[in-house]
Amino acid sequence: MDFIIILTIILSVLSMKSNGANNSFDQYYTYLWGTDHFWVNPQGTEVQLKMDKNSGGAGFKSKLDFGSGSFHIKLKTPDKRTRGIVTSFYLTSNPDDGTPQENHFELDFEFWGMDRMVQTNIFLNDGGRREQRFHLWFDPSKDFHMYQIIWNSHQIVFMVDNIPIRVFKNNSAKGITFPNKSMHADASIWNAPFAGPVTWSEAPFIAQYQDFGFDACSAPAKSGDISHCSSQQYFWNKPEYWELSAAQKQQMNKYKKSYMFYDYCSNKITWKPECSLNE
Repeated sequence: MDFIIILTIILSVLSMKSNGANNSFDQYYTYLWGTDHFWVNPQGTEVQLKMDKNSGGAGFKSKLDFGSGSFHIKLKTPDKRTRGIVTSFYLTSNPDDGTPQENHFELDFEFWGMDRMVQTNIFLNDGGRREQRFHLWFDPSKDFHMYQIIWNSHQIVFMVDNIPIRVFKNNSAKGITFPNKSMHADASIWNAPFAGPVTWSEAPFIAQYQDFGFDACSAPAKSGDISHCSSQQYFWNKPEYWELSAAQKQQMNKYKKSYMFYDYCSNKITWKPECSLNE
C-alpha cells in the first residue's frame, strides 16, 4: 500500500474531528463525577451540571487525551449570583482519579459566580499562577457563548466567540516551559475557596453546556509522546495558526485594553520570565 495512503489512514484514526452530523456528548465526552447532579439530555446535545450545599458539584471529561488541537464548547453559566461557585472548561494532564498533582500542565477557562468575569490560567508543569482576568462584554448566564483553546507547537490561543483574548507563545528555545505532555478536555462546576464564600441560599447553581465536537490529535497519556501531533496534516498546525494575523492582534489588544482587569505579569509576586517575551 502506498505510504501516503497509510499515513492518511493513521492520521484519521489518531484525530477526532467534529462535524454537524455527530456532535453529541457521547461521541467526545464521558461522565466524570456528580451522580444526580449530572444530566445529559436524550439527544446528547446538552449537559447540565448542578451545584448545591450537599454536593461537590459535577463534571465530565473527554474520552481521549490529546497532544494538540482546536478545542471549543458552548456554555451558559448559572444565573444565580454568588461568590465561590466556578464553572469551567479546560485542558489538563492531571489524572482522572481525583487526586490533583501540583506539577502538571493545564489551560483554564474559569467563570466566577459574579460580575461577568472569566479567568484564564496556565500551568506549565508547576502550580500555575498565570492568571489573566476579564470582565466579559456580555452576560454569560443569559445565553450560550463559545469558548475555545487552540494548542499547537507554536502557541496557545484563548478565544471567546472567535475573538482572541490571550496568547501564550512557545518560547522553549529561550528556557520557557511549554506543554509537552498529553492533556484531556474537562468541564465542571465546583465550590472554589479562592473565588470567595458561597451564598448557599441562592442554590442550586446550574451550568449548561452544548456543542461538544472538537478537532484534536490523540496522544495516549501512557506513551508520553506528543511529537506526532505537530504534523501539518492537522489544520491547526498549519503556518496560518503559528501566530495571530495582524487583524487578530489588533482585536486582541483592543479587548484586553477594554476588558482585562488583572494580569499576572503586572504583579511583582507572580511575574514570570515569559512576561518579557509574550505578546
